[in-house]
Amino acid sequence: MRSDVIKQGRERAPHRSLLYACGLSREELGRPFVAVASSFSDVVPGHVGMRDLERHLERGIYAAGGAAFFFGLPAICDGLAMGHKGMHYSLASRELIADSIESMAEGHAFDGLVLLTNCDKITPGMLMAAARLNIPAIVLTAGPMLAGRFRGTRVSYGETYYAVAQAQKGEITDADLEERAYCACPGGGSCQGLYTANTMACLTEAMGMSLTGCGTALAVSAEKRRLAYETGKRAVELITRDVRPRSIMTAAAFRNAIRVDNALGGSTNTVLHLPAIAHEAGVGFQLDWFDEISRVTPHLTDMLPGGKYFMEDLDNAGGVPAVLHVLRDALASSPSVSGGDICEIAAQSRVLDDEVIRPLDRPYHQEGGIAILRGNLAPEGSVVKQSAVSADMRRFRGPARVFDSEEATTAAILKGDIKPGDVVVVRYEGPRGGPGMREMLYPTSLITGAGLGESVALLTDGRFSGATVGLSVGHISPEAMAGGPLALVREGDEIAIDLDARTMDLLVPEAELQRRRESWQAPEPKVKSGWLARYARLVTSAASGAVLSADADGGARRGS
Repeated sequence: MRSDVIKQGRERAPHRSLLYACGLSREELGRPFVAVASSFSDVVPGHVGMRDLERHLERGIYAAGGAAFFFGLPAICDGLAMGHKGMHYSLASRELIADSIESMAEGHAFDGLVLLTNCDKITPGMLMAAARLNIPAIVLTAGPMLAGRFRGTRVSYGETYYAVAQAQKGEITDADLEERAYCACPGGGSCQGLYTANTMACLTEAMGMSLTGCGTALAVSAEKRRLAYETGKRAVELITRDVRPRSIMTAAAFRNAIRVDNALGGSTNTVLHLPAIAHEAGVGFQLDWFDEISRVTPHLTDMLPGGKYFMEDLDNAGGVPAVLHVLRDALASSPSVSGGDICEIAAQSRVLDDEVIRPLDRPYHQEGGIAILRGNLAPEGSVVKQSAVSADMRRFRGPARVFDSEEATTAAILKGDIKPGDVVVVRYEGPRGGPGMREMLYPTSLITGAGLGESVALLTDGRFSGATVGLSVGHISPEAMAGGPLALVREGDEIAIDLDARTMDLLVPEAELQRRRESWQAPEPKVKSGWLARYARLVTSAASGAVLSADADGGARRGS
């Protein structure tokens, strides 16, 4: 076993002494050492229930003959970090999580990993670590929360953002707003729609890195506790059989995940996370896989935030296995930590509600949820959740309203300065310029809440929350801070977007753009100290997953 390096032999007597000090028995020293990386936190709803799941994981590990060792990881709640300095840290924390797991696993020579996770950047960071270390590993996502109830109607967390804009306009009272906030999130779990947290939980299952049913099993359910116990047992079995993450997270697994993502209409943040995980796994990921697969994968669900169904509905309809069943003829053979093949899981599963998960001949949209747009404004690509865009907005042209920060954008929307037909440009919010690609949920929600969701587009080199709806195009690459074309846009320039043609162009002559390019100078970095300043120097383009380079000059990326 890998852990023998810290527990076997005469020269390791001092090491054994330290292990005995932790309370281990002589008998436990002969067991596989299973590390449980837990992102438990009292401040993140998706994580508050993890202490209970840790108990069930530990029971499973010991039942299968292993010894469990728990350690903690940072977990930033995007909702709580939204709209202030804290959001700079969210995406960047993905790298901290991966590095922390690597440090603990290598420093203590664990035989395998259980990754107890939930929420936006935490799950991708853990998967990156699993791929990088390539020691037996399995993921347990902690599950979605139940729908809220407001005056007899089901509500979600995302609706509180729209309510802010309604209160601002005087359409509801402050008391109504507070009541909605009080009712929207009834307890622990990741937010109720197909936002980034739940999208990544579903894709983790689709890639084969969590047990069947784990992606949608609710945080409050006994089923989640049973899955925790079985995950603990399975971790030991993976060690015994030497099943490693890179044998599971293959190119076929990533393509299956993208197919499920498009069928579900998941968060655009997956376009950052899947390439980053693939990078660590040594898989030659291509951004255009999203578009290629989207064009031939119907959108089968009508999930929040763009639709009406909650995660509890998806779970009751059969969850990820049911979606795999509908897509079964298009899936590639790929193993799962469950022990079978994804194609076998798909064949054995059934759809339990064909309105929540529709058949191929009756989809909600003919194409999948995500589209990659290119053009002179985004030569390396940009991302839009097309399943959340109305038919009337699929082709759009309008004058640019240019802002150099999220705060300036939000202020303009609240003042009523944004008018129907405008193209709102939010720049210097990319991986380097943000730094950290802040989510633009406040601007997009305020646009929707102001009744402009069907008449205004928003473009950014930042990113969006999974709760975003409307014509919102993000991840524009190269970013403005790197001198990308977004930095050259001026107030009033015409911008044309065509989702069907997959294009987004700045309608300014190339000669004029060249003049602007020659006179452009990068602004001062927004953050000049602390680890975010280092992150800004090392982070690469959103088009490559915003992974870190080995040096400030953009050398070979880590892990290559």
